[in-house]
Amino acid sequence: MAAMRSVRYGVAAECSPAAPVIRETTSAESSKPKLLDRVRHAVRARHYSRRTEKAYVHWIKRYIFFHGKRHPGEMGAVEVTAFLTALAVRERVAASTQNQALNALLFLYRQILGVELPWLDDLVRAKRPQHLPTVLTRDEVRALLERLDGVPRVMALLLYGAAFDSWNAASCESRTSTSRRTRSRSATARAARTG
Repeated sequence: MAAMRSVRYGVAAECSPAAPVIRETTSAESSKPKLLDRVRHAVRARHYSRRTEKAYVHWIKRYIFFHGKRHPGEMGAVEVTAFLTALAVRERVAASTQNQALNALLFLYRQILGVELPWLDDLVRAKRPQHLPTVLTRDEVRALLERLDGVPRVMALLLYGAAFDSWNAASCESRTSTSRRTRSRSATARAARTG
C-alpha cells in the first residue's frame, strides 16, 4: 500500500517571502490501515458477502465499546467470554446471534490479529428454543380433512397424501382459478358473438 504524503508550505530563509517551499513528509501511522479497515479488507479478500462484512464489523465495534474502547490486541479469551456471556445473560440474544458475534470475534483474532484464542470453556451459551413437532394421529387428520370443502380440501389432500409442499399446492390453486377465469371469459365471449 502506498504511503500517504502530506505537503507542507513554508518559507525558507534563503528564498523570497513570496516563494513557498514544498517539503514532502510521510506518516508511518497514516500508512497503516485501521483495525476495522483491515477487517473489511480481509472479509472481501475471502469473498464473504457484504452482509457478513457488515455484521462482523458491527460485532467487533460492539465488543470494543463493551470493553471501554480498548484495542482487541490488548484483550483475549477472558474479555471475549465476558462479552459473549453478557450477550446471552443481560441482553438475552438468540443462540444464532451469539454465534454470529462469536464468529466475528474469532475471525478478528485469528485472521487479523493472528492470535489463536483458547477454547472458551466458561462461556455461557444462549439457549436454543426447543420446538416440539406437532404430529396429528390418523383419526385427527381424517377429522380435519372431513371438515374442509372445495379448493382448501383438495389442497389439504394434496399436501397430506402426495407430500406436496405448500408452494406447489398454492401454485396449483392459482393455475386452477386462472384457467376457470379464462374459460369463463371465453364462454361469455362466445355467447355474445352467437347472440
